[in-house]
Amino acid sequence: MTATQTRTRARLLLVDDDEEACRLLSEVLEREGYEVVRALSVEAALLELDRVGPFDATLTDLRMPGASGLDLLRAARERDPRALVFVLTAFGDAAAAGEAIRAGAYDFISKPYDLASLRAAIAQALERRHLTPPDTQAAARPGEKSPVIIGHSPAIIEVMKTVARVAPSQATVLITGETGTGKELIARAIHTYSDRAGQRFVAVNCSALAEGVLESELFGHVKGAFTGAGATRPGLFREADRGTIFLDEIGDISAGLQSRLLRVLQEREITPVGADTPVRVDVRVLAATHQDLEQLVKQGRFRGDLYYRLNVVTVRLPPLRERLQDLPLLVHFFLRELARQHGREPVALDPEAESLLLAHTWPGNVRELQNVLERALVLAAQGVIGAEHLPADLRRGNQPPREAPPPMTGAQLPLAEVEKRHVLGVLQAEQGNRERAARILGISRRTLLRMLQRWGESGS
Repeated sequence: MTATQTRTRARLLLVDDDEEACRLLSEVLEREGYEVVRALSVEAALLELDRVGPFDATLTDLRMPGASGLDLLRAARERDPRALVFVLTAFGDAAAAGEAIRAGAYDFISKPYDLASLRAAIAQALERRHLTPPDTQAAARPGEKSPVIIGHSPAIIEVMKTVARVAPSQATVLITGETGTGKELIARAIHTYSDRAGQRFVAVNCSALAEGVLESELFGHVKGAFTGAGATRPGLFREADRGTIFLDEIGDISAGLQSRLLRVLQEREITPVGADTPVRVDVRVLAATHQDLEQLVKQGRFRGDLYYRLNVVTVRLPPLRERLQDLPLLVHFFLRELARQHGREPVALDPEAESLLLAHTWPGNVRELQNVLERALVLAAQGVIGAEHLPADLRRGNQPPREAPPPMTGAQLPLAEVEKRHVLGVLQAEQGNRERAARILGISRRTLLRMLQRWGESGS
């Protein structure tokens, strides 16, 4: 069966509470030869699934009054574990992307989408489903809540889609990115999405320990193996047995340790320092580095065979300067969390401080942003962060000039306006239910009411 034949015979279920948008996309898909059934709510879609289903693929909006697209996704997968579901949304959100893919969505697509790319994705999905044996596709495993990944830029959404797809496997993952981009946070998300979530997650900074100490820490030692080894120690690999070990800054380990780590990945066993007998371990290895390992291999500073063992799947974290449209969301998230940690009331930003934060290129990435905001919050005794509370180099603008302004309109909005739009969007999605909206936003109902009063909104 060719892709064309698959397409002309395919039946699609299209779900969107926007009747006009639903009709227009339906007409586009029908011109492609698909048979399209439309529904304006999840409830109506479930009736269609029971009445004339199953469908070859389902395309659903994410946020709708009542049940959401994720609810429909789960229901469709319960009826048919091989169901192809595309989640379409005008609200790009990294956490939602990860949740959708983890729940079994074929793809998570942010609006406005390119129709040609969407048509190609549907055709490719149908063809791949035809080629895939039924028993090789299983429903996603339920897991614990993932670490919070903040952002709605295309770059960070792609990261979370990759994380959600690779997490249920046992594949070794190499996480790359500049210092401060959040590599350990992504490693924890992979662990939390996996079937090892109930076991230990052990993080090791390989650059922080001398070679001999790191070897003993990783693989353990027997009593008397070296001076000071007064007792046997199991090592971090054994502590992480049946769980996950995260090796940060893997590019800094010595040639000797590279050889030993390669054996762990190949044979799934370790030999403690001073021992003669290897010990079996069941550990998933996640590694991270800010260095170019491929270049280190060419220079002879990193083993090529170890690099390929680590690099089964690569997740590249973009620097903050490549996702500046996420900056307002990150600022408000950190200010809220930092205020809570320090036992403070929420703080505000004055316009000059907002402008300086948005203009900075953030060479230290998200970690630098968090440190800057914590310092400012501590210094802002009156509850308003001004320019005087920011570091001197940030106020002076001592940073390399940008070649061109980034094509991201979200980051150019005032932070207060971004916050207002985000809060009102959540409230609208929850049909004016202030209790649920406040819980989703991570604030108290009283704080939400104060915000609405300040903006002159009823919240209904």
